[in-house]
Amino acid sequence: MKQNSGARERRRHRGSDRVTIQDVALLAGVAPITVSRALNTPERVSSKLRERIEQAVSTLGYVPNLVAGGLASAKMRMIPVVVPSLSILTFIEVIHGIQQTLEEAGYQVLLGSTDFDLDREASLIDSVLGYSPSGVILTGLRHHEGAVRRLKAWGHPIIEIMELGDEFIDMNVGVDNHAVGACMAQHLVSQGFRRIAYLGTGMSRDYRAMQRFEGHRQVLEQAGLECEVLFRREEPSSYQAGRRLFLEALESRPDLEALHFANDNLAAGAVMEANRRGIRVPEEIAIGGYLGLSLGEHLTPSLTTVTVPRFEMGVEAAKLMLARLEGRTPPSAKVDIGYELTVREST
Repeated sequence: MKQNSGARERRRHRGSDRVTIQDVALLAGVAPITVSRALNTPERVSSKLRERIEQAVSTLGYVPNLVAGGLASAKMRMIPVVVPSLSILTFIEVIHGIQQTLEEAGYQVLLGSTDFDLDREASLIDSVLGYSPSGVILTGLRHHEGAVRRLKAWGHPIIEIMELGDEFIDMNVGVDNHAVGACMAQHLVSQGFRRIAYLGTGMSRDYRAMQRFEGHRQVLEQAGLECEVLFRREEPSSYQAGRRLFLEALESRPDLEALHFANDNLAAGAVMEANRRGIRVPEEIAIGGYLGLSLGEHLTPSLTTVTVPRFEMGVEAAKLMLARLEGRTPPSAKVDIGYELTVREST
């Protein structure tokens, strides 16, 4: 296909840098109506032509505008927030901080859940961008390449939360998960424990839990200890999953001295199961968690954890978003929300 030289220049809506259907048609070498058919009724377009159009869509980062009529060029006062789950307290508290701060400024929050599925996230991103939101808040720094291209071409404020890194799309508010995992492992080692396991659920998709395991593993390796003891279940995090992991670990490795759980839900389940079976914590087995859920301080024994200020993370993300929407330049595009080791009775 011989490409028209004009394809190098993207035509835009007046007063907007949005990629248009005309841009896609020009790059694909077809009429705009053919692009429309390929996107809306793909069965009416040959597979070869459809592939050409899909490649042009991906290259340009084209997002169909789903806002009808005279609103097509308007910017809605809506901020989609895309998270892995709406049932895990980790994300609920972050969402609360985002929602409270944005609603006070006159913006509405639209929630989307991916179930830790990047394919589903990419589909959600396509859907929400079509409604011309003011900005978007996403979870984590890992997304499909096509989704990243579309977001960068979109040109509006984007914030990635929960994870901290150097390579982000626009702005980043989060915590260093590797350092968090290392923090709990270092505490357990400093308490004199030498046979330590890491336990988690859904870790094939929840890569942030794996990042914490890597921090844990590195500390044990540097201390000259067995560092690869990992118990995992591919199911949602819950108290019951924590109970099961606890029993599996002790049955498989009765010599273990301490258990480092990927989150407080799992750790709480383990503490409750230990109590039920008369296993003394921490005398017979120490237990540590991650998040800083309020439940931890009410358990018997109370739970040692690494506390992350989740509500504050949401507030900071919302503040960054508002600064950009109001035409202000934030002091930094990256905010490390930090963490704190909260030592209690379980270790």
